[in-house]
Amino acid sequence: MTSKFTELAIDCADPGGLARFWCLVLGYEVQNEEGGVITIGSPLVPDGKDRLGPVPPTLTFARVPEGKTIKNRLHLDVNPTDREQDEEIRRLLDLGARHADVGQTGEESWVTLADPEGNEFCVLAGRRP
Repeated sequence: MTSKFTELAIDCADPGGLARFWCLVLGYEVQNEEGGVITIGSPLVPDGKDRLGPVPPTLTFARVPEGKTIKNRLHLDVNPTDREQDEEIRRLLDLGARHADVGQTGEESWVTLADPEGNEFCVLAGRRP
């Protein structure tokens, strides 16, 4: 028997704001909001973790008192589904992302951004789901 990846928990200062940002990035919707913790997931697979086999993971945002202080050791990679990488980067920057320097050389095929709370993520090129 194995486990399956069903959700990623993200500590943050503003669960509502970060949940809204990631809903717009991923086309997700709020699935649960309880006790200050907000869970978002794919509207195409609303039963998520209760399904057999792989599922799109949910993201859970929980308020914590401390802020982010160092580079993430774990980050999300996103793939544009209906536009080219540069167009998607412009869209994400308009949503509140910003460029992040984590030691890139400039030769990478991906672009590193940070969400509104500074969590790094990469926008990949040339791969479509």
